[in-house]
Amino acid sequence: MGELLARDAIRLGERAGSREEAVRRCGAVLVEIGAVGPQYVDAMLEREGSISTYIGEGVAIPHGTLHSKGAVRRDALAVVGFPGGVDWGGEDVRVCVAIAAAGDGHVGILAQLAEILMDPDQAARLRAATEPDEVLDLLVLEANR
Repeated sequence: MGELLARDAIRLGERAGSREEAVRRCGAVLVEIGAVGPQYVDAMLEREGSISTYIGEGVAIPHGTLHSKGAVRRDALAVVGFPGGVDWGGEDVRVCVAIAAAGDGHVGILAQLAEILMDPDQAARLRAATEPDEVLDLLVLEANR
């Protein structure tokens, strides 16, 4: 997962007043790091409108639709922390792991993330992270163990 998650794609201490605003912020990070074109953000909102990307433990994994793969320039992850929480359809989301994937690589990414994040201790560490190195240590080093 290390090649997918760069330090500049980790933004902690963000704020969002709604799920839509949080998804837009996640998409903006993917655009800023050059992983996707701006139209991918609309596809992320479309995906969220059809099915929630909340996976539990205060974590959501916003990503685009199948039709948005053309907007993906390279596979990448972005981790965006919302310490104040975001109402995600009645769930309290503190961390979003945004996914950009052009091929079927996102299936493996989702499986890897689910394994890491479904451990309550690891999810708590991710929610409490205040520095990018903490996130990298958890998501990259734990995934490689």
